[in-house]
This record gives sequence, structure tokens and C-alpha cells, in this order.
Amino acid sequence: MKNFLIALQFLTILPVKIRQDIEEKDFGKSLLFFPVVGVIIGVILALSAGTFYFIPKPVLSALIIIVSVIVSGGIHLDGFADTCDAFYGQKSKQKILEIMRDSRIGVMGAAGIVCLFLLKYTLILSIPESILLKSLILMAAFSRWAMVWGCYISAYPRQEGKGKYFIEYAGKNEFFMGTFFIIALFLLLMGLKGVVLFSFSLVPVFLFINWTKRKIGGMTGDTIGATSEIAEVGVLFFTVCSY
Repeated sequence: MKNFLIALQFLTILPVKIRQDIEEKDFGKSLLFFPVVGVIIGVILALSAGTFYFIPKPVLSALIIIVSVIVSGGIHLDGFADTCDAFYGQKSKQKILEIMRDSRIGVMGAAGIVCLFLLKYTLILSIPESILLKSLILMAAFSRWAMVWGCYISAYPRQEGKGKYFIEYAGKNEFFMGTFFIIALFLLLMGLKGVVLFSFSLVPVFLFINWTKRKIGGMTGDTIGATSEIAEVGVLFFTVCSY
């Protein structure tokens, strides 16, 4: 229960009280529940969309994005913006890590957020109503699993930081059980087409993780957050392409 609450506290703004002492390794173990929390977030998005299904689709698309930002506290957007600022242009590893530490958002970070929102908005708008609710659940769950994947196959390039313990203590159990869970979810909600959707959605996440590892030698908390945003767009994009 403690590890689930850590995941819930980290990934959402839901009020969570953890009464037990938290050890460093607990952050890694909490990764097991990231896809589960993703499902919870996805259900909240689906319920919001279902409740306001009567409003025009463009307004509904914007509402879904707003609810997504509120529920997550915008933590992944912050990482995405910092990654855009840091990765733009030819910079050294040290300079990239230094920019990510800066709490201020730069031009490329702001531009990246605008482009991300525009892309999400048009993709959600383009998804057929018959599969929209399922797509929202899969989008949220897959993006949180993608964070687990990024943590499991990467090293942490700094001596300290907010993502250090998630990455250092990410184990096989958390990764493989999470992978089984997310594939089963795609299969349950979309059938065999869901497995194809899952496979295609892996591509942009894989490319981004490996690009990041080449640039800075691993993953940071910011790039893990960016991974989540890229994974969401991947699911939405390939859902639109397949229907």
C-alpha cells in the first residue's frame, strides 16, 4: 500500500497521506503502480469526457486537456518544457543538465508546450467518439508505464536529483509486471488492434529515450516527465492513424 501511495502522490494532486517511513528503494518499488495510477487518471479523464459529451467536440477536447493538467499537477509538462529548453541546439552534457536545473522556462520550453497542446488538441478532436473514452484510459496508462520503461533501462547522470531513486531502484519486477499489465489493458480495451497500437506507440518513446541517453548519458526527472508527454502523443497519434 505504501508504494501505491507514493506513486499516487507523485503522479497526481490527489490528497495522499503516507504514515510509514519512506526508504530510497521504495521510490523504485512504487514504479510497479505507475500504470495503475495511469488507469485512475485515464478513468477520471474518461468520466469528465463522458459527463460533458453533449458539448461541441472542440470544447470537449480542450476540457480533456485541462482536466489532465489539473489532475497531474502539470509535473510532466514542467519536465517537457525544461527538456525542450535544454536539448535545443548543440550543447554539452553539463550545459544541458545545468539548464534543466533552472526553474525558469525559456523560449523553446514555452514553444514546446504550445506545440504539445496544439497537437494533443487536434488529435483528441480527431479520435472517433466510439473509442474516445478507451483511448483516454490507454493514453494515461501507457504514458505512466513509459516512465517505468525509461527508468528501468537508464542510468541517472547526476549525483543527486528528484529522479535519482526512481531510476536507481527500478527493478525487473516493476518493469515486467507493469509491461504485462499494460499489454493486457490494451488487449482488453482494443482487442488485437490494441496490441498493434501498443507496438507502434513504443517507437517514439524508444527513440526519445535512446536520444536522451546519447546526449546526457541517462535519464533525469525532467526527461522522464518528457517521456510521459511523448508517450501520450504517441498513443493519440497512432489511434487516429488506425481508425
